[in-house]
Amino acid sequence: MRTVRIRLAAAIALSALAAVPGPSGIARAATPAAAPRPVTEKDFAVKNFSARSTTVDNRFLPLPPGKQWTLTGTTTAGKHEVVFTVTNVTKWVDHVRTVALWDRDFQDGVLAEEELAFMAQDDAGNVWSLGEYPEEIDATTGARSAPRTWLAGHLGAIPGVLMRSDPKTGTSSYLQGLAPSVQFIDKAIVSQTGQTACVATGCYSGVLVVDEWNPQAQPQDGHQFKYHAPGLGVVQIVGKGGTEQETLALTRLRTLTGSEMAAATARTLELDRRAYGSVPDVYRHTAFATVRK
Repeated sequence: MRTVRIRLAAAIALSALAAVPGPSGIARAATPAAAPRPVTEKDFAVKNFSARSTTVDNRFLPLPPGKQWTLTGTTTAGKHEVVFTVTNVTKWVDHVRTVALWDRDFQDGVLAEEELAFMAQDDAGNVWSLGEYPEEIDATTGARSAPRTWLAGHLGAIPGVLMRSDPKTGTSSYLQGLAPSVQFIDKAIVSQTGQTACVATGCYSGVLVVDEWNPQAQPQDGHQFKYHAPGLGVVQIVGKGGTEQETLALTRLRTLTGSEMAAATARTLELDRRAYGSVPDVYRHTAFATVRK
């Protein structure tokens, strides 16, 4: 919504400028403005986020509270399933109010990892990643640890761009997050636009494909190509290169019931509070997550 108003204001301003007479008294046509440079991690600034930062309505990565995606695939280790849930929990990270996503990773039906991911949208419509708290679960003992936790603004970590407001091919690559203390770095580039993707939940057109990779883990990790359907989000993830070429596809998309949302909220708050004990060096300077009002 905010982006539309900005563009309208810009159009009105250019029209007025075009009618301003030049020194000779003859009206001159305005020189067309150059297209704005696509946002990168270097453009992060707290001033770019308003009170609406937790309302993520980017066309290719909408995150409405209560929405849940289940993506399923098969690896050499067996059946793999990832469940992403948008909660109504928010947390201040690096002076920006973020929304918490609760992610669960199952291997052959057994929970292998449970993660909180913190995201926010700036006033121009770009979606940012500001941190992750991933609890890894030992398959033998059930013990949990979170050695890959990072939060922007702490221990040298910086936010990254998850989705640009107007993604286009032929534009620069960008960081999706950088945390030197845990050797986390992800990069991305727009690979294709206007594609079609057919999965168990249907066929989607106008799909955006984003190529993501860890530059420090090539060629062994390969690349992940994420297919974003407009108005829906990720519907397919295709691995290329590397030692494990997995494809995950959307098998279920739903909105949580009231009781399910309450349970997701309670679990997200529990994980957030547990992080203060498991990774104090990262979490100790942050406020507890709270429920969106």
